[in-house]
Amino acid sequence: MTDARSLVDLLARTAPGLEVDTGEGRRAQYAYDASNYRVPPLAVAFPRSVEDVAALVRACRDLSIPLTARGAGTSMAGNAIGPGVVLDFSRHLNKVIAVDPDTRTAVVEPGVVLDDLQRAAAPHGLFFGPDPSSHSRCTLGGMIGNDACGNHSVRYGRTVEHVEELEIVTATGVRAVAGVGGLRAVESENAAEIATLDAELTRLVDDNLAALRTELGRIPRQVSGYQLHHLLPEHGRHTARALVGTEGTCAVVTRATVRLHPKPAATTLLALGYRDVVDAALDVPAILRHRPTAVEGMDEAIVATLRHRRGPGAVTGLPEGAAWLYVELDGTDQTNADARAADVLTELRAGERMVAGRVIDDPAERRSLWRVREDGAGLAARLVDGGTSWPGWEDAAVDPHQLADYLRDFRTLLAKHDFTGVLYGHFGAGCVHVRIDFAPATPEGAAAMRAFLEEAAALVVSHGGTLSGEHGDGRARSELLATMYSPRMRAAFASYKRLYDPDGVLNPGVIVDPAGVDAGLALYAINSRAPEGGFTFPDDPGGLAEAASRCIGVGRCRSDSGGAMCPSYRATHDERDSTRGRARLLQEMLRDGPGTVITGGSRSTEVRDALDLCLSCKACAADCPVGVDMATYKSEFLHRHYRRRLRPLSHYSLGWLPWWAVLARWFARPANALLGGPLGRLVARLGGVTTERALPSFAPRRALRAHLPPPPETPAAVLLVDSFTRAFRPDVAGAAARVLADAGVPVTAREGLCCGLTWVSTGQLGIARRVMTRTVERLDAEGELPIVVPEPSCAAALRHDAPALLGTDTARRVAARIRTFSGALTELADPDWKPVAVPDRVTLQTHCHEYAVFGETTQSTLLRRLGVGQVDEANGCCGLAGNFGFEAEHYDTSMAVGALSLAPKLAALDTTATVLADGFSCRTQAAHLTGPDGPQVRHLAQLLDPNPSGGTR
Repeated sequence: MTDARSLVDLLARTAPGLEVDTGEGRRAQYAYDASNYRVPPLAVAFPRSVEDVAALVRACRDLSIPLTARGAGTSMAGNAIGPGVVLDFSRHLNKVIAVDPDTRTAVVEPGVVLDDLQRAAAPHGLFFGPDPSSHSRCTLGGMIGNDACGNHSVRYGRTVEHVEELEIVTATGVRAVAGVGGLRAVESENAAEIATLDAELTRLVDDNLAALRTELGRIPRQVSGYQLHHLLPEHGRHTARALVGTEGTCAVVTRATVRLHPKPAATTLLALGYRDVVDAALDVPAILRHRPTAVEGMDEAIVATLRHRRGPGAVTGLPEGAAWLYVELDGTDQTNADARAADVLTELRAGERMVAGRVIDDPAERRSLWRVREDGAGLAARLVDGGTSWPGWEDAAVDPHQLADYLRDFRTLLAKHDFTGVLYGHFGAGCVHVRIDFAPATPEGAAAMRAFLEEAAALVVSHGGTLSGEHGDGRARSELLATMYSPRMRAAFASYKRLYDPDGVLNPGVIVDPAGVDAGLALYAINSRAPEGGFTFPDDPGGLAEAASRCIGVGRCRSDSGGAMCPSYRATHDERDSTRGRARLLQEMLRDGPGTVITGGSRSTEVRDALDLCLSCKACAADCPVGVDMATYKSEFLHRHYRRRLRPLSHYSLGWLPWWAVLARWFARPANALLGGPLGRLVARLGGVTTERALPSFAPRRALRAHLPPPPETPAAVLLVDSFTRAFRPDVAGAAARVLADAGVPVTAREGLCCGLTWVSTGQLGIARRVMTRTVERLDAEGELPIVVPEPSCAAALRHDAPALLGTDTARRVAARIRTFSGALTELADPDWKPVAVPDRVTLQTHCHEYAVFGETTQSTLLRRLGVGQVDEANGCCGLAGNFGFEAEHYDTSMAVGALSLAPKLAALDTTATVLADGFSCRTQAAHLTGPDGPQVRHLAQLLDPNPSGGTR
């Protein structure tokens, strides 16, 4: 294969302006998708136009370089990775070109995210039917490539049924349009070539009529292979639909016209509990007679994992059972939909299999339940017992009437091979997702996996099923197509591929001339050696390598909505700035053995640069289905990277802020005057701090004592006045003490102890360890009272980081006592307590660390319980994120993140509005965004203070 330099030189002449990245970091990010496979590419390209695509295809053909098209890279079958050029459409070719409500169609570019299409169609009362669980990040191009389906496939089927026309670039670099009746060229000079291709397709169909009519299209979810039956005359010779599901092996899609559907007038959701998944499957045929819009199933392992990771309240609304079905029904209005649901429940209750069932009326419960189902792939990857599971046989499908028999035999097969599988999927369509505890990281484990896959293929075929029901064949199943299709049909597939791609450039090794199912597995030996002083990684015995390997590529961090992860990706839309992109670089850095792309180890500048825009917000620790905690990984990496080396200036200024703050207390007035004047800008620049922000003012030494009320005789909790509150907001400490006392939780204040957060976030773990050790030992020796910390980030450091860094029983005991202010009111306050007054409406910015460590709805739930009528939340990170937004090189990114949610919320308010931001960073960013004439930004304690003048009630 030609080297990357030749490709770059050729494209510089033929496609000037096309971004082609051959760096180690980029190649490492794109060596993986969401499958078991790792194939480092030669380069990654980011086209901005169809002309860029055509030029790239021609260059790859001329230089015999493979080309793999990619959307969000969420493929579980390994069909979004390749050894040549990976063509990423998601960066630039990601627009909804048009929505036509009259014809109910939309024209889209291949990189458009499904949720973006849904948002564009919604004002017209329309939507796109197929809805994979990855709808928040999967692209239409990827859905077309895999023939994706989704949770509502019982009603709306597969992507292929919704494709009207495709604009493509052939493997020779020629632009064409595929649709009903055949192909046509876009440019007249290519008409003869496309006409010849079209005629050869007709000849291929004529030569294989019997096989196409008998082997293809047998069951609703038959995705495996090529869907050549769409070329039959009775199907209108639909060349576009024949290309759907070809996984980028035949042509490159550059635009698509897709069909839309009217939104249902009303829907309702049933949750049905069963003893096991076989019992659930046995009821599917009866449910299907009621024409539901969705019938989804899952077993108890997924629910247990989510509750273990996010608390018992993470899943609400499920009835009794060890396996569940979600059944959604629509109706002409809500009364009609509810009546249909009642009919289903009546029928199933008359049987013997359903344990319990209920209608889910509460919208919050519905969202909670759908989130469990949509996060299934990630939740099933890391289970409660610490075990791991893998894809590879996650996508088989049978006729739904055969599902129970198939599941019964499949569980027998698992037991025969001594494997355990976590089952979930689209039961109404007969499609079962299962993640299995394979051991693909060893040769013996890979051999055992291969033996199982061969028997599993034979089993599903014996039930009349298909190897793939929506993810495609990719590298995981293409070799097994010989079990499912006759030699004649496989020869027809090969002929079809050669007609479109005679040189075999497009996504080689997939479907035709397949690579082995055990070739290219992401095998690596865990390298857990770490310099002394790093994190203990209590949930990952293999250290950073095992922790980083939690990322399995599902890509939820690439979403633009829902949750708070990942703010830097939402600002840049660059894979490098996603949680997944960073995790993949860390995995590559920590690989043992030959072939690794990242060669510098912990000194790697590529990994350092990828982690640079990580805000250490910790949102991924809560939002990532497999629990990736990039803030911790970044800290560990910085600890290793800068060991015995000079650090960035901001690590000494902002990283040591608690120490500087102790000094400044004694000279607060002159220090504030200095920092607020012209010399302050020079000091900021020398410390690596941006001059675009006003530096916060230090409180005088005696300010805290002046704000705190007298200590109670019998305290019920300890108020730990953290470094930030003591240095910048001592009034918050006083307000917190008064509110807690008013709520029946009198507190004794404790100051002079630091959580060590700033040293943790800058990777100065040796100092952080000493600071945290002193703090937890003092707190542990002083009793067992709950510890309330006004600053959420400091509370999170003591709850989460201290035990992980110190690994001691002392740290764990103290961590269990830590509460945020809102958490303390929720858990400790007198149940009958009510504050003096609360506003009708509050705009809330929840600190990311509180969101991640203490629960995403703790504060909003408390506010509503206290009587606030409307809580308008700014979703996601404020953008300041501790030291990040104060660092000169990160100011622009900080503001871009702030502009995603917080800034628009604030811009809509007047000066009398109530804005809450408990985090010092959040408050600082909000004040910076609104300016001196904006609304006042307060801590919750200040809002609830019974006597703001500082006295007692």
